[in-house]
Amino acid sequence: MTEAVKLKLSKKDLESDQDVRWCPGCGDYAILATVQRTLAQLGIRRENTVFISGIGCSSRFPYYMNTYGFHTIHGRAPAIASGLKVTRPELDVWVITGDGDGLSIGGNHMIHALRRNMDLKILLFNNQIYGLTKGQYSPTSAVGTRAPSTPSGSIDHPLNPISLALGSGATFVARAADTDAKLMGSILEQAYRHKGAVFIELLQNCPVFNDGVWEGVKDDPAGKQVHLVEGKSLVFAGGTKGIRLGAGMVPEIVDVVDGDTSGLLVHTEKGSPLYAHLLAQLVQPDFPMPMGILYRTERTTYEQLAQAQIDDAVAKQGPGDLTKLMYSGMVWEVGADGTRH
Repeated sequence: MTEAVKLKLSKKDLESDQDVRWCPGCGDYAILATVQRTLAQLGIRRENTVFISGIGCSSRFPYYMNTYGFHTIHGRAPAIASGLKVTRPELDVWVITGDGDGLSIGGNHMIHALRRNMDLKILLFNNQIYGLTKGQYSPTSAVGTRAPSTPSGSIDHPLNPISLALGSGATFVARAADTDAKLMGSILEQAYRHKGAVFIELLQNCPVFNDGVWEGVKDDPAGKQVHLVEGKSLVFAGGTKGIRLGAGMVPEIVDVVDGDTSGLLVHTEKGSPLYAHLLAQLVQPDFPMPMGILYRTERTTYEQLAQAQIDDAVAKQGPGDLTKLMYSGMVWEVGADGTRH
């Protein structure tokens, strides 16, 4: 991370000269504004910052950032970002993707970028639908979703992005809503400082093809969200309800009487992965959704391990010679008459 000298920037410094073109009311506008504002406050170096995206509505993001960027191909953003980070480890590399781009055709690339602990900041916009290709159901669409590709309703069980990230080995996992600029900004700042694979699920509204999919969560945060605070009990609905672990390690909702939170689960970001996996299972409609940083840990990154191998090889064998390597081992020379020597 390149943070030796903090620059004085404004949100406008992070805005490109391109017209922002999303549908009116799209949650992408709010996410873009929060990212620009937060990175400006952090005083990043734009010449050392890269945004890489795949295909989809969210993937127009690099056009609108006054940094370097790549608008790549469907699902392959994590792979391209991984290559860039290994060859240029001093860069801050952000990946912008959607629930279709990142979890369907790009699911394999996503898994391996996370398990390798690539130092990438992955923002996954989840609106539970394909927007750019006119509303087909996506890997996160709820059962029964009616769309052009599922006119009778989807019968697929939806994928849980947080569970996937945790199971793949991400070392920083968080969730925020597109309209919650304060929480999102706090998460982005901490993600920026984290060394390792970051996965942030952003609940984002598509007003055209899946309007109001997160309405219950975003419009009634007291009853539909659990705000995760380090060292604090899992309470919601204005502190009148909480979550505890019942028999068989099954989470259950209980009433909080006279502010007594004893027996409730207490949040810790650096706790057991088992606890983080339990948080990931708290989803609508049965539970309020945990919002904030669910899990983080420290682990050597892939780039650090790769560089260590290179340094070790150079120390033992000296600098490499490409010409010598090309002519080592079994080498043939083909003559003008086609004979091989």
